[in-house]
Amino acid sequence: MCRTQQSALSFLIMLLMTAGQFCRAQQQMQVSADASSNADAKAPAIAPGTYKIGVGDVLHITVWEEPQFTETAVVRPDGKISVPLVSDVDVSGQTPEAVQESLTEKLNKLVHKPRVTVVVQEIHSRMVFITGEVQRPGAYPLMEAMNVVQLVARSGGLTDFAKQKKVYVLRAANGARVNVNLQKVLKGDAPEQNVELVPGDTVVVP
Repeated sequence: MCRTQQSALSFLIMLLMTAGQFCRAQQQMQVSADASSNADAKAPAIAPGTYKIGVGDVLHITVWEEPQFTETAVVRPDGKISVPLVSDVDVSGQTPEAVQESLTEKLNKLVHKPRVTVVVQEIHSRMVFITGEVQRPGAYPLMEAMNVVQLVARSGGLTDFAKQKKVYVLRAANGARVNVNLQKVLKGDAPEQNVELVPGDTVVVP
């Protein structure tokens, strides 16, 4: 093989190696992006000491080594749940920790040193909604203070067609409409329009 052919072959091998490395890098970037997107889509963990249980929430109750007391219960409109062999328990407005203490006290009469765990499986009492030109429109749990910009971020951000100047919030409590010029808010020119959301609010992004 002449020197010219050897040089051409060496160049081709280097080109193929570089292309392979580039493809692997692209795949790693895509995996990282997908993982980030999945993480953003997940609801943040519920802090047992701060979240207040409400009507419609789904609770999962377990008692260590006492499977007969394991129960998944929906909080009724009267704010109570039913637990096997225990009278109705008022849980609305209480934290999961407070409900654990209440159930432990009630079960002391039936079980020796009961170890009770209460987990909020689903949140239905504190939801906010976003619709229109965002990446992931839908319902989101409101477990801590959240404003319009934070909800837009949680829903994946705006699409290319969003009319940032015409965003508004529909208040569930009184049906009021609160206009939000998101373009100004994001520039820091109108922070007062970045209103804090309350359960039942709907953010509309035309």
